Amino acid sequence: YQDKEEVVLWMNTVGPYHNRQETYKYFSLPFCVGSKKSISHYHETLGEALQGVELEFSGLDIKFKDDVMQTTYCEIDLDKGRRDAFVYAIKNHYWYQMYIDDLPIWGIVGEADENGEDYYLWTYKKLEIGYNGNRIVDVNLTSEGKVKLVPNTKIQMSYSVKWKKSDVKFEDRFDKYLDPSFFQHRIHWFSIFNSFMMVIFLVGLVSMILMRTLRKDYARYSKEEEMDDMDRDLGDEYGWKQVHGDVFRPSSHPLIFSSLIGSGCQIFAVSLIVIVVAMIEDLYTERGSMLSTAIFVYAATSPVNGYFGGSLYARQGGRRWIKQMFIGAFLIPAMVCGTAFFINFIAIYYHASRAIPFGTMVAVCCICFFVILPLNLVGTILGRNLSGQPNFPCRVNAVPRPIPEKKWFMEPAVIVCLGGILPFGSIFIEMYFIFTSFWAYKIYYVYGFMMLVLVILCIVTVCVTIVCTYFLLNAEDYRWQWTSFLSAASTAIYVYMYSFYYYFFKTKMYGLFQTSFYFGYMAVFSTALGIMCG
Repeated sequence: YQDKEEVVLWMNTVGPYHNRQETYKYFSLPFCVGSKKSISHYHETLGEALQGVELEFSGLDIKFKDDVMQTTYCEIDLDKGRRDAFVYAIKNHYWYQMYIDDLPIWGIVGEADENGEDYYLWTYKKLEIGYNGNRIVDVNLTSEGKVKLVPNTKIQMSYSVKWKKSDVKFEDRFDKYLDPSFFQHRIHWFSIFNSFMMVIFLVGLVSMILMRTLRKDYARYSKEEEMDDMDRDLGDEYGWKQVHGDVFRPSSHPLIFSSLIGSGCQIFAVSLIVIVVAMIEDLYTERGSMLSTAIFVYAATSPVNGYFGGSLYARQGGRRWIKQMFIGAFLIPAMVCGTAFFINFIAIYYHASRAIPFGTMVAVCCICFFVILPLNLVGTILGRNLSGQPNFPCRVNAVPRPIPEKKWFMEPAVIVCLGGILPFGSIFIEMYFIFTSFWAYKIYYVYGFMMLVLVILCIVTVCVTIVCTYFLLNAEDYRWQWTSFLSAASTAIYVYMYSFYYYFFKTKMYGLFQTSFYFGYMAVFSTALGIMCG
């Protein structure tokens, strides 16, 4: 900024403190606008539009390094309707958010006295702005001027601006919004260490089981090779060698199966890339930049989806590869957009600022059809041509062998339910931190932790599914594809169950809009996580 240059105070949203996602335009409450009208235009990004950022000019005249004494900028004519609106807002702990030079400031609308009969509005915004050189590095807001709400009176709204020199560097100006005592708590380090121990234990267990058991199995099978035919017919053969003619039989519903696998690979690639980008760049400093990055990376990694899904479908002998490509490409976008569309209806009914504008919806659909689909096609063609030929070490029998009776705990359904417990156990502390930063007012910035947890989750999932598949094949059941996918994907069910616990015990959310928003997007998050693990 030059000296005396205009500094814009943007009004963003107002809403109940306990429902972070339920926000309305600031001027949906009968606040009055300052006198200054002309303003340079503001452009919003895709991520902001999806997150319901609605910046409106406050009309306050602020100039760089130019102090303003307490000045009345407008007055509110308080008739009955307006008073009721303010009383409702104060009862529900409404507070508002503003931006100066992309720095967020929060303020409370008003307060009630102890017995809840009189309601007061804060009318005086006292701004203290810190500058370092020609940059704004720090903004503080003090609300003063408590005025009782009496019908048919006029309330004067005033502001003052004080500029002071500050030593904060421009790069570090967001540090005061971060909460190290919360995110870098001993518990957080301890949980990572705990999960890490579990990983070492699991890897040891799996390698030991496989080395010892497989060596035994091999010894047994090679001994049987040496017997003559008479003994072999009498001997009782059992174990995984029996299903060698069926184990490479294509899974049931190969079309859906390969689409899910392709989508899972893509979600994993997106998570990895976004976390790495967030570790390098501080994405939390710009509104909506995290979401914009994720959408961009998702569109760009579409060939991954096509490659893995298409090649698997070709190996399973699938014929309708174009249909598979469409399902693979639109599985995740349809799930996310479907949920968003449903929640959007409620947002429109509530007149909330979270309602996604029509233009943004069109933009997202265009990304799906003109970016994701063509890239997916490229990936599918590559996958079919490069690794679409089945190269199985043994032939598949013409007639499927009957699956013998087995104990109840060897049934695929039981294996699937038990498979998700360990991966969930390794991530659930991190879940708490991620949920808190999304549903409460914390800025998540410890992406190094998230990266470690992702790596731990991968290793645990791999170990668990190896063991599950071994047990299943040992019970001479060759339907291993879906079981191995679902025994990892069942993590999603546990995460969704945990989100119920979190809603009722850790938050104070209320109202149809916030509740449907919470459970709708938690379902999307859990499903995506499950597909990724699978």
